[in-house]
Amino acid sequence: MITIHFDGLCYPKNPGGVAAYGYLAHRDGKLIHQGFRAVGEGKGMTNNVAEYEGLMAAAQWIVDEEITEKIVIKGDSELVIKQMNGQYRVNSATSKKYVPEIKLLLQGKDVSLVWVPREENEEADKLSRVAYERYKQYKKNGKL
Repeated sequence: MITIHFDGLCYPKNPGGVAAYGYLAHRDGKLIHQGFRAVGEGKGMTNNVAEYEGLMAAAQWIVDEEITEKIVIKGDSELVIKQMNGQYRVNSATSKKYVPEIKLLLQGKDVSLVWVPREENEEADKLSRVAYERYKQYKKNGKL
């Protein structure tokens, strides 16, 4: 079984800060992959954009790696998890953009999306902060 944790942030202000995400994939408790990236800065950047971008990156990794086993995806964004599971309506432009794209990527996969408290998502949170710090370093020095 594959377990993926994802997280996103928009810092130092939401909206309008730097949106960044991180995700980790474990197979039977062992780390097999991780990813993190800054999405952008300023207009249009929010915590929700960062969370959805993290989930989409993880979903794309699942597709690229041709994962066929059971997958549990965990995140601490109640909004994202409940919208993906059909428990919350998809009203905002952000959600209307990401939810169908991610569902299409995960179509036909044995995937469960589960909300977890922030304390159970610390590794993904740390990776989103790494993405943020690297982005700021790049903006300051022009290199990573």
